[in-house]
Amino acid sequence: MESLNQSIENHYLQEGLYENIVQRLKEQNIALNHVKRSDIAGVDEFHVRGAAVSKELANSINLNGLHVLDVGCGLGGPCRMLAEEHNCQTTGIDISTEYIRTATKLSELVHLQNKTTFILGDAAHLPFENDAFDVVWTQHVQMNIPDKKQFYSEIHRVLKPGGHFLYYEILKKGKEAVSYPMPWASTANQSFLFQAEEMDAFLTALGLTKEQTTNQTEAGIAFFEALFAKLQVSGLPKMGLNVLMGETIKPKLSNLLAHLKAEKLELKSGVYKK
Repeated sequence: MESLNQSIENHYLQEGLYENIVQRLKEQNIALNHVKRSDIAGVDEFHVRGAAVSKELANSINLNGLHVLDVGCGLGGPCRMLAEEHNCQTTGIDISTEYIRTATKLSELVHLQNKTTFILGDAAHLPFENDAFDVVWTQHVQMNIPDKKQFYSEIHRVLKPGGHFLYYEILKKGKEAVSYPMPWASTANQSFLFQAEEMDAFLTALGLTKEQTTNQTEAGIAFFEALFAKLQVSGLPKMGLNVLMGETIKPKLSNLLAHLKAEKLELKSGVYKK
């Protein structure tokens, strides 16, 4: 029987991701020895509002020179942004072999391999020592993890005293059932949504103190509405999330937008301190 981790990895799997991205760069006449982060920003940040919201989150505290762990790092876009713009040493961990391979090669492509490290691993069993990181960062990850207590306990364990936990998450709002597919799950068997109040209860019980929270739902809705308007006019972009989701991008994103507008789901970001 297929394990949950394998099922989730298969949900995200797109073979040859790095090679696909390189081919798309060539088709845009971008020289491979002069690739900038902005050239790949459309594909390497797999969350609502992409690079823009990562920059907002990064500016919520002073990150300069800190060691940051990105749990569920995907293709490593936020790690590279933090390394280049905030002088961070960054480590990303993800369950997807293909994502980690691609993240590593993309960092080499934009010459940030000395400040970014990517590790294949399970977010609920982090392979790091206690008190190892100044900051732990996670975006759109917990929806795939059934054991929330284990997940947040591990984040707390590897975070230094005085360190910060930064998050940006899709959360359930109310009790109504959620329909699939979604960007993070093809079926309900791969999805483990919970509510903001439950998240806060887990973190508070661990001894973390909430410093700020921001409701990102309206910004997310505006982002999707602008995206769909653009898709109608121009079609799928050369370098966008369609590289990660293929032909399933429209039903998945349409479904997420409908749930946000119907107030079945919400987007929130925030900061906790250990």
